Amino acid sequence: MKNQYIQLVPTNISLAEQVVDYYKRNRTFLEAFEPTRNEEFFSLEYQQAVLKKEMSEYEERTSFRFYIMPVEQPVKVIGIIGLNNVVWGAFCSAFLGYKLDKDFVNKGYMSIAVEMLTKYAFEELGLHRIEANVMPKNKASLSVLEKNNFINEGISRYYLNINGVWEDHIHMVKINYAMH
Repeated sequence: MKNQYIQLVPTNISLAEQVVDYYKRNRTFLEAFEPTRNEEFFSLEYQQAVLKKEMSEYEERTSFRFYIMPVEQPVKVIGIIGLNNVVWGAFCSAFLGYKLDKDFVNKGYMSIAVEMLTKYAFEELGLHRIEANVMPKNKASLSVLEKNNFINEGISRYYLNINGVWEDHIHMVKINYAMH
């Protein structure tokens, strides 16, 4: 998927070096938003294994992970976005997750990426519901979801362990009303 600013590249083992570079560049920045990471996480071998797993989940249609790259720098990973824990059948839903390079925040890239992935989820995959959970202090992420017309459905208390602390999250949802 591509627009004039960014492209969303499906997960592929060939991205391993760029992914390692992304995580190393953003190690400190991402600490406030992610689980605690050990040294192994930042190795090429570890990220290759992650990418292989993501590729098989893509084939199984349980997860759809994309790497965000600027159109003007098509080999630089500046972010990651995905539909995770996809459940089909009567639920037909997924969890949205995303992260962006510290040097690219507040430039509209993630709002565009969420818009692109939501369109893909609803129009190509036929999902009915996308859920995203965001810490209340993460104002930039909440803004991205609000710009994309996600609705606040309440607080999930002690929802995820982020950097060693069980954090509350705001439960944001977007429904594919075209399916009704």
